[in-house]
Amino acid sequence: MNDKVVLITGGTSGIGKALAFSFGRAGARVAFSGRNEQGLAQTSQELTLAGIDHLAIRADVSVEAQCRRMVQETVDTYGRLDVLINNAGISMRALFEELELDVIRKVMDINFWGTVYATKYALPYIQQSKGSIVGISSIAGYRGLPARTGYSASKFAMHGFLETLRTELLHSGVHVLIACPGFTASNIRNTALAANGQQQGETPRDEQKMMSAEEVADRILQATIKRKRDLVMTTQGKLAVWINKLFPSLADKLVYNVMAKEKDSPLKKA
Repeated sequence: MNDKVVLITGGTSGIGKALAFSFGRAGARVAFSGRNEQGLAQTSQELTLAGIDHLAIRADVSVEAQCRRMVQETVDTYGRLDVLINNAGISMRALFEELELDVIRKVMDINFWGTVYATKYALPYIQQSKGSIVGISSIAGYRGLPARTGYSASKFAMHGFLETLRTELLHSGVHVLIACPGFTASNIRNTALAANGQQQGETPRDEQKMMSAEEVADRILQATIKRKRDLVMTTQGKLAVWINKLFPSLADKLVYNVMAKEKDSPLKKA
């Protein structure tokens, strides 16, 4: 990654922030975006202390014009772009029958359209450098999760988009990676949207038993260097993908039962 230029969306917390440090320590120059000024300033200060060359960009990936500006600022500053990591994302938790439709729109705007916008404007530069486009997805992009209709839909859409793009670019030298961390200790469950669109405010899962954001970031770094197609990180995630392919009816029951055991789950306990 020496002297490579990496642009990370949603880089002020969780996996995105860990990716900034992981790629930066590997020698990359790191541009990262976020919506929160305080988060941008804090991450920038920490990267400076770590001696990582970086650029903080305030941008909302759900806004096309801001994605265009984000890419342009990166290229104007560093003169090139080698890796785009589509990390910005938001989750939700509510039964579809109780869900306000604006929640799904917001999740799709950030998770799916944010990926589309950033990739559209970064692609010409990635093609020049024969670099990488990375999508930070989820097992929810392989297997629909109950009470996460909007989130699963956005990740299925991301998978379809990136898989198709990979095929279109098959002979271009551009690398496309879909990375699925599984449940990771991060802020995404605290900021997940409830049925009415408000943040749920607390995680329903035991964060201490999850893979750390730093370990996830290091694995994504290695997968990018090795130019892998797909990365499913946890044993639970790999089992979910495998069982869903071979025994879909069993997967329905297993996934339901697992998600029903979450704290304050909207699902009825089996």
